[in-house]
Amino acid sequence: MFVKICATTSAADAELAVDAGADAIGVIFAPSRRQVTVEEAKEIVAAVPDHVLTVGVFRDHLAREVLDIVDEVGLRAAQLHGAETPATSAQVHERVPVLIRGMAAGDPQLDEIDRHGADILLLDAPTPGGGEPFDWSLVGDLTRRHRVLLAGGLRPDTVADAIRTVRPWGVDVASGVEASFGKKDPDAVRAFVAAAKAADPGTDPHTPLADLWTAP
Repeated sequence: MFVKICATTSAADAELAVDAGADAIGVIFAPSRRQVTVEEAKEIVAAVPDHVLTVGVFRDHLAREVLDIVDEVGLRAAQLHGAETPATSAQVHERVPVLIRGMAAGDPQLDEIDRHGADILLLDAPTPGGGEPFDWSLVGDLTRRHRVLLAGGLRPDTVADAIRTVRPWGVDVASGVEASFGKKDPDAVRAFVAAAKAADPGTDPHTPLADLWTAP
């Protein structure tokens, strides 16, 4: 089970997530109360070892803006979480190793997800970052056709049930492991990662990430 800890706002919280066994760390550049600056993101990425994926989260940025930030910060993945077109996704993916396309469950945009060519499909609640789960039945058969990264209101005490019900490729959490706004709770982060991986060990954690991106 691939676990992404998102909305990371400090190097200390990134190190906490890595120590807990997270597979990816997300930093937000989209308008948000958890948004970080390029300089803050550089400090966070510098604290993350090579085997952990670093993800920049963008919403409705131009492709060149995404690419400039990815290059400057040294990110290895871009998550497009707005109304970006397949053409924008393609432009970003030409230069970024891993593309995550974020959409709300039930969004009509999902009809065109194949055209985005994303490595990972992140399914979120209608209001990203709101800390509320969505109706998991909306996932439908997407998990059979895509690497689905399930988000939206997950917490340490609900993630195992979500995994057993939806059978996603991975899970993503932000507010569900916070001690206070923008600050991660060490116990909650460790509990979330442990519960997710116990519910479904999924991908061998020792498999190089590069192998995952080329897997069918």
